[in-house]
Amino acid sequence: MSIAYIGIGSNLGNRKNNCLRAIELIKKNGIIIRKLSSMYKTEPWGIKDQPYFLNMAIEIETELNPIELLKILKNIENKIGRKESFKWGPRIIDLDILLFNNLIFKEDSLEIPHPLMHKRNFVLLPLCEIAPDRIHPLLKKKISDLIKEL
Repeated sequence: MSIAYIGIGSNLGNRKNNCLRAIELIKKNGIIIRKLSSMYKTEPWGIKDQPYFLNMAIEIETELNPIELLKILKNIENKIGRKESFKWGPRIIDLDILLFNNLIFKEDSLEIPHPLMHKRNFVLLPLCEIAPDRIHPLLKKKISDLIKEL
């Protein structure tokens, strides 16, 4: 079994329900949710002129490989109603693989660890709540230390 961390965010519609629905759909795909962070109201990143987000993180246990997990997460986003828009634009739901074991992985469709996570307070804050001592596999620093550097 692998341990992975998923970032969850929403800034359209009922943000809280969108995040909770995503969690329920993740569970229905045979993925075990081990830990849930609190939900944090966060300022948009990249493009500021849009509604605030609700962000959280979950720790999961899965037998899936990263590409299989990504496919399930993309299907869940579609089921909840996510439509493709511009980069960093508003979205009903966003599910990102942040970490997967201690894997360093890069393909066109997926990069692990998430390439911008260490620069984003809205990712590190909920992740630090559930995994403060987890080590970023590239930067070799604890999540709790990365958040201090922001």
